[in-house]
Amino acid sequence: MVATSSDMSRGDGAAVSAGTMPVREGSAFDEVRLQRWLEENVADFAGPLAVEQFRGGQSNPTFKLVTPKRSYVMRRKPPGVTVPGAHAVDREAWVMTALSRAGYPVARVYGLCADDDVLGSWFYVMEHVEGRIEWDSTLPGSTPALRAAHYDAMNGAIAALHRIVPNEIGLGDFGKHGNYFERQIARWARQYIADPDAGRDEAMDRLLERLPSRILPDEAPRIVHGDFRCDNLIFDPCAPRVRAVLDWELSTLGHPLADFAYHAMVYRLPADIISGLAGADLAGLGIPAEREYLDSYCERVGREPLAEPDWAFCIAFNLFRLAAIYHGIKGRMIRGNAASLHAQTRANNFPLLTRMALQILEEG
Repeated sequence: MVATSSDMSRGDGAAVSAGTMPVREGSAFDEVRLQRWLEENVADFAGPLAVEQFRGGQSNPTFKLVTPKRSYVMRRKPPGVTVPGAHAVDREAWVMTALSRAGYPVARVYGLCADDDVLGSWFYVMEHVEGRIEWDSTLPGSTPALRAAHYDAMNGAIAALHRIVPNEIGLGDFGKHGNYFERQIARWARQYIADPDAGRDEAMDRLLERLPSRILPDEAPRIVHGDFRCDNLIFDPCAPRVRAVLDWELSTLGHPLADFAYHAMVYRLPADIISGLAGADLAGLGIPAEREYLDSYCERVGREPLAEPDWAFCIAFNLFRLAAIYHGIKGRMIRGNAASLHAQTRANNFPLLTRMALQILEEG
């Protein structure tokens, strides 16, 4: 199967996003026109075509395209007016095509359609990768040995991504160069300050003051995924091996430690936030400790072991970024634009994240 998770704040009840369903009202399109486009642009395509919609992929609606011979996956920009720069399915197709050619585990992209006249918005079609997705970071139903192997596979996959030199695979201009942490902190600070409906938070305000003074030195940019989690990976059904990394919507060029710390932030979070591991019996489960996991990554990418204050900054930065997203959700909920149970949970968790980030930054 293949699935996506285009909301980096998801994790509370994420398994409801598994599987497919009939195409939602409001997401329908002309399937005859799609089949005609597939016949003209995808080698060896043969209908008839049946369309299902993945339950995940809310930001860019995602569909399973089923034919008698094989299945495909389509990611589509939502129809209608969208925020400039958001829902950039062309960037997803671009980075996945380059990574596939470099031998990195992603789904093969068969084609991108940048003609709104076909379906009403841009879309791309990619390979349907068979395998399984783990929605829970504790990997329930597994054994300690298999959990250790799966975590090692995840570690190896993100390290392999960060070893790639963007210029060498045609991604040298995939994002801005330099000052990644500074730009990110400024971006999320602006978003936080620009939403008075959600109110101010003392710990968040202190983070705005203190984070800039702790920024790590710049280094050569790498491709950062932006949402590297166990539920954005397709594992081999029979072995602890990553067959494909999903959901490249947030990818860009940036500091690799920011990307890895977002992935490892799960160690600090409670179970109801991105399926966190805080409080879990890691040794009993067979999951490596956080420092062991970090050291393994550093060894794989050829980096010296990271000093604790620098690692604390990376974790605090990602908690700050997640808190800014939850603050935005809180504002939308107050304005009546986000009424789901998940929205309420995330709004309630906003101050928890800011306090965690500030404590880690100060103690680190």
